[in-house]
Amino acid sequence: MSIYVGNLDYEIGPEDLTEVFAEYGSVKRVHFPTDRETGRKRGFAFVEMETEAEEDAAIAKLDGAEWMDRELKVNKARPRENKNSFGGGGRRNNRF
Repeated sequence: MSIYVGNLDYEIGPEDLTEVFAEYGSVKRVHFPTDRETGRKRGFAFVEMETEAEEDAAIAKLDGAEWMDRELKVNKARPRENKNSFGGGGRRNNRF
């Protein structure tokens, strides 16, 4: 399981998040997704901790907390949606 951390300042790095989340347990990994085209951070990150109990404690304390003049959004990460799947209803252009 991992934790979604949203509404982050773009200047925040992995060390900063590790320091904040370490107050609630052992941080295994911090990941900042980046925009494919620009390489810029997207304003959110994922944090993985050693145990689910540590993750739950961090979520309970940090969701809604103010950090660097921003209100953090912290919750359990949802599984990634497959953006490569195509829904029905579209028309195909069958030019040969």
